[in-house]
Amino acid sequence: MKHKIYLCLFLILVVFSGRAQIGGETTYQFLELTNSARVAALGGTQIALTDSSDLNLPFHNPALLDKGMHNHVLANYVNYFADINFGYASYARHFNGIGNFALGVHYINYGDFKEASEQGELTGIYFNAAEYAVNLIYSDRYGRLSYGINLKPVFSNFESYRSFGLAADLGVNYSSKDNLTHVALVARNMGTQVTTYYQDGNREPIPLNVQAGISTRLKYAPLIFSLTMQHLNNWDLAWSESEKEQTLESWYVRKESFTKQVMRHVVLGAEILPSDNFVIRAGYNYQRRQELKFDERLSTVGFSMGFGLKINRFRFDFATSRFHLAGSSNLFSLAINLNQRF
Repeated sequence: MKHKIYLCLFLILVVFSGRAQIGGETTYQFLELTNSARVAALGGTQIALTDSSDLNLPFHNPALLDKGMHNHVLANYVNYFADINFGYASYARHFNGIGNFALGVHYINYGDFKEASEQGELTGIYFNAAEYAVNLIYSDRYGRLSYGINLKPVFSNFESYRSFGLAADLGVNYSSKDNLTHVALVARNMGTQVTTYYQDGNREPIPLNVQAGISTRLKYAPLIFSLTMQHLNNWDLAWSESEKEQTLESWYVRKESFTKQVMRHVVLGAEILPSDNFVIRAGYNYQRRQELKFDERLSTVGFSMGFGLKINRFRFDFATSRFHLAGSSNLFSLAINLNQRF
């Protein structure tokens, strides 16, 4: 058992030496999209939340797959922009003496497109674009330490261009004695393309993301605070890789304060629990705000909010995330505990 834990920790630490990549410079970018309404309301990513009734959490940290999720099923739907939609469906089971298992499917549909010639003339032919990832999740625990892995075969289809890849998430989560505070470490999307979109093409990197997080529930108040540090494998999120290479050959150097550089990695979330069956949530993503804001009108870009509701065996979550002044993204999650009778 100890050897398994040491192996997980070792593999996670190894990825810190990996080459940094950020949005727009990797393929299979949909792997970074949050499909959980709860997590979206908390800023877009949280890896240290523990809740045995929320099967969405193992998507972000496989170590959070718990035996309490046995025989739970969920379905997520996200109304994105420009007729793009994506979602996630999952089912979990626990086996005594072996561990916890979950099967999930993550998809994104970019919609239908009209084919045109090189001269811009419409041919009357329609084609679509979509990507899929199967999530094969396993977890177990040793004392207060839980660990898990998520293997993800990835299928990508853009008209006649197709690609297949393999990715994996590795995660650990450590709980305090009173179970009020949790600390987690995750390496997401470790892997590579197996086949490229065209013959003899170069293999593109996938969006590696090393994260560390903490969550704590106040002992005498119905509040849960969570914080996740994302993209720890890439310190300078203000620049793309191409900008960094160009800057090395130019006299111009853009500077950003140390505090702002740190904040680009921080995602904050808070939950208020008026009752056991109703939760109010809010989150803040500084990196998203800096990338998508208008200086003339900051508005609420980077902020998110939502709520959760439990009714018997059903769990419903809703979130709205402000990505841009042009609009917000709405997320819906529905989970059912099949252990309880209708």
